[in-house]
Amino acid sequence: MPQLFKPSANSAAKVSLLLTAALPVLLISVGSGISRSAANTGVGNRLDQPVPFSHQHHAWELGIDCRYCHTSVEESGYAGLPDTETCMTCHSQIWTNSPLLDPVRKSYETGQPLEWNLVNKVPEFVYFNHSIHIDRGISCNNCHGPVQKMHLTFKGQPFHMVWCLECHREPEKYLYVDEKNPQLTPRQQVFNLYVKFQSDPEGANMSPRERALINGKEQVTTVRDLIERGRKLLEERGINKAQLADCSVCHH
Repeated sequence: MPQLFKPSANSAAKVSLLLTAALPVLLISVGSGISRSAANTGVGNRLDQPVPFSHQHHAWELGIDCRYCHTSVEESGYAGLPDTETCMTCHSQIWTNSPLLDPVRKSYETGQPLEWNLVNKVPEFVYFNHSIHIDRGISCNNCHGPVQKMHLTFKGQPFHMVWCLECHREPEKYLYVDEKNPQLTPRQQVFNLYVKFQSDPEGANMSPRERALINGKEQVTTVRDLIERGRKLLEERGINKAQLADCSVCHH
């Protein structure tokens, strides 16, 4: 009986089997890369807004406290957005003829609220409470990036579930503590960091962790004694670490 396949068919068969085995891995890798890319997560992307609001100008250059605009950040799940009346407390006196502020003036005259495009938003099936995190000493920059340096606000973190769980599983690594002002409550320390940055933008008098945090960079504690101190903070601030990874904490 004549030979039906050439010797090269053996090599072709082996290659096809390897490709078949590698295809699922390749597809998963590509899919994971796409899902984690900025195109999907929105990290670093600046959304069009009715008014080009600059956090750097207002929060750093002018020194306006975050809570002046985000009035409910300390007491509710939603941080809140400023209403037009809040904007006009200043802009009825300054920059009164600026074309950039036309939407604000029209909103004030007509009573029609400005429609801001939310930069940071969790899915509807996820529950997030700003006040709890602030009260325990989690800095705004942990989640929002270096917001005090943003001319136009962009998303600083991907908000993936695994990213949230990194903190929920080891919260002692992320709790902020102001070594020079230990008398302040965790909530006060969170906002006092911006006061320190305003008076010392180069960070000469800040700790390495504070400089990293203010720049929106990774500031996880890795030194053993600092981690031990973080565990003490868990007890002092009433944080039940064992409960934080429960599904019911974020998914009601």
